[in-house]
Amino acid sequence: MSVHRVHVKQVMVDRYALVDGLITVKEALSIIRERDLDALIIDKRDPHDEFGMVLLSDIAKQVIAKDKAPERVNLYEIMAKPVVSVDPEMDVRYCARLFDRFGIHRAPVIAAGKVEGVVSYNDIVIKGFALNHSD
Repeated sequence: MSVHRVHVKQVMVDRYALVDGLITVKEALSIIRERDLDALIIDKRDPHDEFGMVLLSDIAKQVIAKDKAPERVNLYEIMAKPVVSVDPEMDVRYCARLFDRFGIHRAPVIAAGKVEGVVSYNDIVIKGFALNHSD
């Protein structure tokens, strides 16, 4: 049985939203519901800035659990920044190791400074395993 190399670009999803950090959590939740997303990527403010990310769990922990009003909290207040990102050409095995090392479950896929998608453990396991064992 031969093992095929599987790259992040083969398993990532290109369904994501790149949003401004100034929008409110309430506005963000509307985007998340509309597009059926698990996370939002926060755009850079300028070319020397870094991308950020807000997960549903960030909203749960930092807004809902603390009884804050979603219309009064901006994403920049709760986002993770900078985020660990991965290259679309990275082998999914290394991506899984990177996730484990940094305790993360999803990351933006970035090439040449542009977001191309998002990859998660679910994508790596479900799609990556299928691609790797398609003999």
